[in-house]
Amino acid sequence: MKSKLGVNIDHIATVRNARSEGHPDILKAARFALNSGADFITIHVREDQRHIKKKDALILKSKIKKPINLEISTNSKMINFASKLKPYSVCIVPENRKEITTEGGLNLKNNSLAKNIKKLKKLNIKVSLFINPNLKDLKKSKILGSDSVEIHTGKFSRLVKNKDSKLKQEFSKILKCSQMAKKLKINFNLGHGLDYVSAKYLSKLKNVSEYNIGHFIIGESLFHGMKRVIKKFKTIL
Repeated sequence: MKSKLGVNIDHIATVRNARSEGHPDILKAARFALNSGADFITIHVREDQRHIKKKDALILKSKIKKPINLEISTNSKMINFASKLKPYSVCIVPENRKEITTEGGLNLKNNSLAKNIKKLKKLNIKVSLFINPNLKDLKKSKILGSDSVEIHTGKFSRLVKNKDSKLKQEFSKILKCSQMAKKLKINFNLGHGLDYVSAKYLSKLKNVSEYNIGHFIIGESLFHGMKRVIKKFKTIL
């Protein structure tokens, strides 16, 4: 199975917002990433719009032809925004205003999830749930009607960097989830904290539909250029 690469451009917006002068340009960044080999663009419009703004999403949707994967919280205003934007796919993620980055998977006991998934799917939007690597949440995601799951790989990525002895145990959790996803016929995606080494390790899995990678790509591009970094990930995956 050939895995797709989604490039998250949130932190292009972080740099732009440091001066609020419109540079670097988000649309230009998205087009450059796609021309460099990205299969689609991922953007997280947070409730506080700390990086990508709603107006950025609207411009991207109107100007680029390849798929946009929109990450949003379960907040009703954000679900309504996604319904109006109509991106190719929506990944529902947990949000905490005080967090620097997403710290874990969704609490699937949220009573609004099933309703929100149904609402988005009625608009022909593919829906993914951002979950921790455990079988219980994977099975629950299927029951809720999600088309895909995206496994939070933050812990795994940290273990790889630290060469921690718990790495094999964490990989085993992700492996079991990938096998269960295949049985349940639900798309299996990975994302958060990935770099060359952790992505190469996870490339052992044969049924990953999509990888979503952002922070490392943007950071590494400062030294080697986005085109080179994206091409290297495409080779790894």
